[in-house]
Amino acid sequence: MSNLRIRDVRTIFTEPDNIRLVIVKIETNEPEIYGVGCATFTQRPTAVFAAVEDYLKPFLIGKDPADIEDIWQSSYVSSYWRNGPVLNNALSGIDQALWDIKGKLAGMPVYDLLGGKARSSAAVYVHANGSEYQEVEDDVRMYMEEGFHHIRVQVVTPGYVTYGNKGSSGESISSKYGPRLGTDRIFEPLSDTLHAHPGGIFEPGPYMKSALGLFEYIRSKVGWDIEILHDVHERIPPIQGIGFAKEVEQYKLYFLEDLFSPEDNDYFRMVRHQTSTPIAMGELYNNPHEVIPMVKDRLIDFLRIHISQIGGITPARKLAALCEAFNVRTAWHGPGDTSPVGHAANLMLDLNTINFGIQEYAIFGDNSKEVFPGCPEVKDGYMWPNGSPGLGIDINEALAAKFPFKDRAYGGAWDTVRRADGSVVKP
Repeated sequence: MSNLRIRDVRTIFTEPDNIRLVIVKIETNEPEIYGVGCATFTQRPTAVFAAVEDYLKPFLIGKDPADIEDIWQSSYVSSYWRNGPVLNNALSGIDQALWDIKGKLAGMPVYDLLGGKARSSAAVYVHANGSEYQEVEDDVRMYMEEGFHHIRVQVVTPGYVTYGNKGSSGESISSKYGPRLGTDRIFEPLSDTLHAHPGGIFEPGPYMKSALGLFEYIRSKVGWDIEILHDVHERIPPIQGIGFAKEVEQYKLYFLEDLFSPEDNDYFRMVRHQTSTPIAMGELYNNPHEVIPMVKDRLIDFLRIHISQIGGITPARKLAALCEAFNVRTAWHGPGDTSPVGHAANLMLDLNTINFGIQEYAIFGDNSKEVFPGCPEVKDGYMWPNGSPGLGIDINEALAAKFPFKDRAYGGAWDTVRRADGSVVKP
């Protein structure tokens, strides 16, 4: 039995590059032994803070940090009600920090604790965005010059708010393709106030037309020697999504992401029967029972779980094993609101998992690299481990404190996206 015990659990807020990040740090009764984990729920960070500080911290102090499985299972049911994003993110911060500690004690990277590397590095994809096709092409060519082979492409739908392009406000409908404006529920940004994700008007018809035009443009201008990806972000009605997936097939996407919302999972059966377009899904899943039928029935090709959203490395590695049995590949969610600590955790699984597919990569800003020493390095489109024990990353708390959270409208909640008639669209 180990004499090592959890002495303290602390939650750290920092915003080094304009995205709110939440980090959990577990300290032990041996001051040099500690671990860090990502608990970022950027739209509700203070709720995660309360879950850690008020509930998990008193529950964990005095426990042996080596008992990762027991701590995960007991913490998971300690609230009775479970599988929500707040509690799962809080639990993820704990879980990742415990794996970090275990790796440091063993003198091994976490991927070695999981069985070693199945590959030397992990292929990543980056985001090429623009207000018009030419801008997206310019981004694509820039990334190709830097060695990236997998690139997600998103373009503004003229006159509408468009996912992946925060500069598109959709304040006035100027498109020749789509309905006229039929609402007075128009998004108006608050003066002198930062909005986390601006709202506006969205219509599926114009969006699909502009997206299909983008794929045609990129293939005709850049060619077929790169892999392109695209994120629908669950915004279009399911029956239109089925038609969209069929139209997309000719452009040979590496995958089409979040075609439907989790509430519409059964529509994926219709997609599978009608097209071979590869489908990626999962960033909004909280509950493993949302995942199981999608994998068991081979309705998706890539599982896009946000690791902190489901509770950390412990449940993610089990889901990866489930996916292996059905030849579904992993493509863990890795946007800007996955902290560098979260990216390091993703990488541990990417390197170990034989059925790894691709890793989303949000390019680290200079401030983030300083706040988080040990950020995974990306070269020629691959993320490489640094070989350090644990997750291989740390947080400079003094520097992190110099980047406090900025005030945002509505506490940082996403603004509302609406159809032309004023009804709400899933964001």
